[in-house]
Amino acid sequence: MSYFTMVLGVIALLVLAISLIYTFRVGRLVSVRKSNLDTQINEKIQDHPYMRNPVFFAYVIAGLVSLAYIFYLAYSISW
Repeated sequence: MSYFTMVLGVIALLVLAISLIYTFRVGRLVSVRKSNLDTQINEKIQDHPYMRNPVFFAYVIAGLVSLAYIFYLAYSISW
């Protein structure tokens, strides 16, 4: 794997991690602000708030695809 590809992979993972942390922070901030104004949320969503959020699914899938592609490139170039 070339140095350029390695750097791009690390940058992509950093952007993914930073955006995930930022999303968690914004989600907490919004939930604290609206906790007094919102109506009751469905019990299934209250039990698993992160599992029912498509944004987190997108982050997980993008992270897994990125890692799979990086490992694929590392494996295919090394042989």
